[in-house]
Amino acid sequence: MRILITGATGLLGNNLARLAIAQGHQVIAVGRDRQLPASLADLPVDYRHADLTDAASMRRAAEGAEGLIHSAAVIHLGWTRMEESIAFNRGSTIAAAEAAMDRGIPMTLVSTVNTLAIPKPKSVADETTPWDGQVPCAYVISKRAADQAMIDAIQRGLFGTIVHPGFMLGPWDWKPSSGRMILELSHRWTPVAPAGGCSVCDVRDVADGTLRALLQGQSGRRYILCGENMTYFQLWSAIAKAIGKPAPWTILRKPGQWVVGKAGDLAAKITGRETDINSAALQMSGQYHWYSSQRAEEELGYQHRPASVAIGEAVEWFRRQGKLS
Repeated sequence: MRILITGATGLLGNNLARLAIAQGHQVIAVGRDRQLPASLADLPVDYRHADLTDAASMRRAAEGAEGLIHSAAVIHLGWTRMEESIAFNRGSTIAAAEAAMDRGIPMTLVSTVNTLAIPKPKSVADETTPWDGQVPCAYVISKRAADQAMIDAIQRGLFGTIVHPGFMLGPWDWKPSSGRMILELSHRWTPVAPAGGCSVCDVRDVADGTLRALLQGQSGRRYILCGENMTYFQLWSAIAKAIGKPAPWTILRKPGQWVVGKAGDLAAKITGRETDINSAALQMSGQYHWYSSQRAEEELGYQHRPASVAIGEAVEWFRRQGKLS
C-alpha cells in the first residue's frame, strides 16, 4: 500500500515511516519543509512539500496514495498559542480528511489521550469513560477540535479511525518531543517529581497500532494505544537509573505546584514567552493519565512492551546522538 504520512519528521511519524517501509509499504511523506528533512534522508520515501492546512495542497500531495495517516500537530502545553494550535491542528485535519475523501481512501488521525476523559485518581479510563477533568489548555482544546473535525468527516462518508497514544518514548526522536523529559533530567538533576502519572508506551508499539488502525480498524472507532501506567515519580526514577543520574527524592504537592505554576505564568507575562513551566502544564502533571488499551488489543491485536524497554531505547538513541550530558 502507498501510505501518506504527515508529521514524518516527528517521533511517532518517523517511526511510522520506518515501520511501514519495513513491512513492505511505500511511504509518501508530506511536510512543510521544501527540502527533504535530515530525519528522512536515510529512508526511501516519496517526499512532498505541502501546506498541511490547505485542502487543495493536500489533495495534490495525496496523488497516488491508498491510505493516509495524519500525525502532524502543534504541541504546546500552556495557555498561550491557542489560536495557532487550533488553526493548525483542526485546519490540517480538515485538509487531510478532504484529501482522503477526494481519493476515496481510509484515514487515521493521530490524536492523544489528552482529548479523552481523565480517570479518577489512580484508576484507569478507556474510550467510554464519561468523566472529563482535562485542563483546557491550547493542546487539549486544539486536539479536541481536530478530533471533532475528523468525526464530522466520518459522518460525511470518510472511512476513518482515531488513535489516542499515551506518553511515547523510544528511538528516532529527532525534534525531540516527549524525549525532552529525558534530556532535562540528564542535564539537570531535579529532586522533586510531578505528583501525577501517565501511561508510558514504546513509540514503536504505537506506530504498529496506528498502522493496524488504518489497515484493519473499524470506521468511526477510537483506539487508545497506551502502555504501562506509572506515576511520574516512578518514571523519573527509571529514567534517572537509565541515564546514571540520582533519582528524585519526593513529589511536588499541590501548594508547591500552584506556586511554581503561577511563577511560570508571571514570567510568561513579563517575557512574552510561555515556557514548559506554566500553570496548565503543572496542573496536567498532577493528574493521573492512566488508560486501558483493551479495545485496541482485542480489535487490532495491539501489544505493548514494558516501559523500561521504551526508556532504555530512548536513552540509548539520545546517547548515540550525543544529546545526553
